Amino acid sequence: MDITSLPPLLAEALTARGYTSLTPVQDAVIAQEANGRDLVVSAQTGSGKTVAFGLGMAEQLLEDGTLPMAGLPLALIIAPTRELALQVSRELGWLFEGARARIATCVGGMDASKERRMLNHGAHIVVGTPGRLRDHLERGPLDLSALRVVVLDEADEMLDMGFREDLEQILDATPEQRRTMLFSATMPKPIEALARRYQRNALRISTVTQERGHGDIAYQAITVSPSDIEHAAINLLRLHEAETAMLFCATRDNVRHLHASLIERGFAAVALSGEHSQSERNGALQALRDGRARVCVATDVAARGIDLPTLSLVVHVEIPRDAETLQHRSGRTGRAGRKGTAVLIVPYPRRRRVEAMLRSAGVAAEWKGPPRREDIRARDHERMLATLLAPVEVDEEDIALGRLLLAEKSAEDIAAAFVRSVRAALPAPEELIEATADARRPEKTDGHRAGFEDVVWFRMDIGRRQNADPRWILPLLCRRGHITKNEIGAIRIAPNETRFQVPRAIAARFADAVARTADAQGEDESGVRIEASEAPSQQGPRVHRKGGANVGGPRPHRPGGANKSGPKGKRAW
Repeated sequence: MDITSLPPLLAEALTARGYTSLTPVQDAVIAQEANGRDLVVSAQTGSGKTVAFGLGMAEQLLEDGTLPMAGLPLALIIAPTRELALQVSRELGWLFEGARARIATCVGGMDASKERRMLNHGAHIVVGTPGRLRDHLERGPLDLSALRVVVLDEADEMLDMGFREDLEQILDATPEQRRTMLFSATMPKPIEALARRYQRNALRISTVTQERGHGDIAYQAITVSPSDIEHAAINLLRLHEAETAMLFCATRDNVRHLHASLIERGFAAVALSGEHSQSERNGALQALRDGRARVCVATDVAARGIDLPTLSLVVHVEIPRDAETLQHRSGRTGRAGRKGTAVLIVPYPRRRRVEAMLRSAGVAAEWKGPPRREDIRARDHERMLATLLAPVEVDEEDIALGRLLLAEKSAEDIAAAFVRSVRAALPAPEELIEATADARRPEKTDGHRAGFEDVVWFRMDIGRRQNADPRWILPLLCRRGHITKNEIGAIRIAPNETRFQVPRAIAARFADAVARTADAQGEDESGVRIEASEAPSQQGPRVHRKGGANVGGPRPHRPGGANKSGPKGKRAW
C-alpha cells in the first residue's frame, strides 16, 4: 500500500520522518485482508513493527481522521521491558502527533503517582510493562472497559520472563470485542496457546525470511582461548572502531567487570543491566546517542528494545543461550536498512555448540581467528591516513599557527608528532594466545618437579579435539582455582580430556575455588568442567613443566553459579 493512501495525519507523519515506502510487515498489517482482524505476526527485530501496529490500530482509534477527546484508554500496548515500552511510546508519539494523541507510559522504575495522574486525566493509548500495568489495574487508575485494541509486543520474550499470569489478568480485564494483535519473533507452543485463548479467527502474518538472520548483518565467529575472551573483545573494538558498539554478557556481574576493564583501558563505555535504575539507564542511552560514549556493555534483558541509529557492531562476549537470543542481540544492529556486524567470541571447547546454534538460527557466519595487534595497527594506519588526507576547513589563526610550527620543525616532524598524539589517545591492542599444532600435541616427558611428590589429579572435559593447549589451559586453571602457574604440575592432554596435578597440600583449596567459579552445571563460561580424577594411564601424552612457562593471561569473566554434582557421582568443581 502506498503511503499516500493512509489517513492524512499518518501519511504526513511518515513523510516528515523520511519514509518513502512501507516495510513488508507494515504493508501486511494494513492490507485489506487484515482490516479489523486479530493478528499473529512473526517479524524480525528491526523490521519496523512498532510503526506497523501503530498503522494497524489506526482504524480502531481514528474517527473521521482524528482522535476523540481523551478519556478511558482506547489502545493498550504491552512490552516486556522498560526500554522497549519507552521506545514504543516515542514511536507512537510522532506517528500520532498530528492527531494530538495522549499517550500514557506505565513502566517499572518510574514514578507510579505521576502515571496514575496521567491515567486519571485521560489517555488515548497506554504503553506499559506487564507488572506495572497489572499494579495500576488492581489499584484502580487503569480502566480497560473502553479498550478497542490490544497489542502484545515481543510476546515470546514476555512469556520467557515469567509474565504469563500478569498478561492473562490484564487480558481478562479487557472487553471481549476488542481487537488483539500479537507480535512475536518466534511461535513456540505457549504463544500458540495464548493466541487460541485470547484471539478470534486470527490472521497469521510472517515476514521472517528462511534465512532468519538479518540480511543486513554480517556474522563472524572467532575462536579464542577461554582465558582470552576479554582481550578478544577489546581487540574487536579496536579493529572496528565502530561509532557505537554493544557488548553482550550473560550476567550483571560480568557486565560490571567488563565495563570496568574497558574504562580502565580508556574506552568511553557505559553499562546496562538489571542493577541500574531507570535514570541511570536513560543517562547511559543518552550518552550513546550524543556520542559521549561509544561502547555499551549489557545483559540480554537490559538491551531489549534499544534502538541506536549509529550502532554498527554487536559483540557476543558470552555465547547466547539459544538461537533466538542470538537474533535478538544481533538485531540491535543492521536495522532499517543499515549495515551491521555481529561477532561471536567462541572459546575453543564451545565451537560445536555454537555451530549447532548458528544452524538453528539459519545464520551463515564466517569463522576466523581473533584480531591480532598487527591487524589493528594496519587498520589504524588506514583510518589515520583517510582522516588526515580528508579536506578540512581552516581559518587564518590555524594557518598562522601552522607557519609558526614549520618555522621551528620540519613538516615530517610535525606530521609524526600529530600521528603520535592521535595514536596515544587509542587504547592499546591486547596480545592473544595462539594455539599451535605443536602445543596441541605435546610430547611425553618424564620426571618430577620439586614439591610434586604427593599430588592429587584433576581432569578437564576437553582435549586435543577441542584445541586444548597448555598456553591457555594454565591461565584458565589459575583463574578457576585461585592458584599460580607454579602450583600446577604435569599436564596430560588426551583426545577428549586433560588431566593435571595439584600438590595435595593445596588440593582442597583449589577444589573449593573451582566450585565457587562454576555455574549451576559445574562449568565455567567457556563450558569447561573440572573435577577430581584418578591418575591417568601411562600411555597418554603428557606435558611435564620444569619451572613453568610464563603464560600469564588476562582477567576473564567471573560468572557466578552454584556447585552441583557431576556425572557418574563425581563432584564437579
